[in-house]
Amino acid sequence: MLKTAESVSIGHPDKICDQISDAILDACLAQDPNSRVAIETLGGHGMIVVCGELTTNANINIRKIVSDVYKDCGNDENVGVMVNVVEQSREISNGVDNDGAGDQGIMVGYACDETPEFLPLPVVLSRKLCQAMGRHDAKSQVTVENGKVVKVITSLCESGDMSDVKLEEVVKKEIEPLLVPGKTLADVWMRNPNGCWTVGGFNADTGLTGRKLAVDNYGPNIPVGGGCFSGKDATKVDRSAAYMARRIAVDYLKARKAKEVFVHLAYAIGVAEPVMATVDIDGVQEEVKGYDLKPKAIIEFLKLREPKFRETAKYGHFGRGFEWDK
Repeated sequence: MLKTAESVSIGHPDKICDQISDAILDACLAQDPNSRVAIETLGGHGMIVVCGELTTNANINIRKIVSDVYKDCGNDENVGVMVNVVEQSREISNGVDNDGAGDQGIMVGYACDETPEFLPLPVVLSRKLCQAMGRHDAKSQVTVENGKVVKVITSLCESGDMSDVKLEEVVKKEIEPLLVPGKTLADVWMRNPNGCWTVGGFNADTGLTGRKLAVDNYGPNIPVGGGCFSGKDATKVDRSAAYMARRIAVDYLKARKAKEVFVHLAYAIGVAEPVMATVDIDGVQEEVKGYDLKPKAIIEFLKLREPKFRETAKYGHFGRGFEWDK
């Protein structure tokens, strides 16, 4: 069976926006762990817009955070910053104050025995390739058949200082040993298939928080609940319950020595207990047992009031050693 997954670099426009949204969240949590945050970022062509809801006792400089993250992602030019942020809706706040979920939604957790990261092989490989392309606008895509790599695509914006690019080294280490017998890297590796690429980032394209859902989750072969993660504090079950679903999936995978585990959690806004909590272990469904799945309990169990979320926005939220991967 052929399976393909992609990843994007930290310099990709959408990932810059994800990181800005999560850096704002981190800055709030560092001063006020009970901050309520729902921040979206839009960027492109010299302008970055931050919009959303924020209820916090923290005193932060959003424009400076935006500028710092943008430059840390490999960009030297200055950009304009527009901020339109208001307090959280009182109606939403009332439900959360009573320990209810901050929104309705369905969250999917997944784990498999295909890799040490408990993730599909093409997902892991595509991430490693993007990490090897440094702080540049870049994408990777890997196609695998029965554990062997049959196609690799890397698109890398080649401008500025390229000293952080380790692509050749990583391809030879991670990809070459997995080639189909008789194939060479020249047979499977497509490099910048559209030709020379020197204008990238916000100079070439727009970016938006939450637009890389499959990249953030488990790749295109695994369903996602629909909600994005970045810019949201953990009272939003879009984020916290998705992380908990991953933790449950990993736990069941290890305990049952399974090949593949899916977890589905569903919530109603303002209600603490999930309306559904199921686990599919190698195709057999059970009810999830032994976990407190109320949002407040999840937040405490996974330590989700700590400022650590910008890191999650870089190369996927799962399989990278976070509390929900253990």
